[in-house]
Amino acid sequence: MARFLTREWVAAFDAALARAELPALGEGAGLTASGGRFTVREEVRGGPDGDVVVTLRAEDGTLRASWSRPGGPADDEPGPDVTVVLAYDDARDLVAGALSPATALAEGRIKVRGDLSVLVASQSLLAAAQPAVATVAAATTY
Repeated sequence: MARFLTREWVAAFDAALARAELPALGEGAGLTASGGRFTVREEVRGGPDGDVVVTLRAEDGTLRASWSRPGGPADDEPGPDVTVVLAYDDARDLVAGALSPATALAEGRIKVRGDLSVLVASQSLLAAAQPAVATVAAATTY
C-alpha cells in the first residue's frame, strides 16, 4: 500500500470512499451540510514530501477525496466550506486512531476556519465510510 498522504494513498482512499454506503444528511447536519453538498479542505503541513492538501467533497450521497499541493489546481476551485490545518504527525495520529478529533481541537493541534457544522458532518460521513476505508488504513505505511 502507498505511504500516507501521497497522491497514490489519496487515490486509494478515494476509491474506497466511492464504495461506501453513506447516510443522507438532513436538518441535524447544520445549515450548509444539510443540503448534502459541501467541501472540506485539509491542509497538512510538514509531511515527508512537503505540504499536502486533501479535499473532501460531499455531493449527491457520495464523498470523494482529491490530492493537491498548496497553490495547486484545487486552489482554483470555489472556496471550501471549512478548512482544517494541521501538522503531518497529527494527521497521521488521527488516521491511526492515536488522537481523537476532539482532543486535537481542544489542544489547538488543529486549526479550523469556516463552517464547523460541515466539519462535524464530514466526520459523521467518514465514520459511516469506515468499513469501506478500513483496508486502506490497515495497509497504510507512514
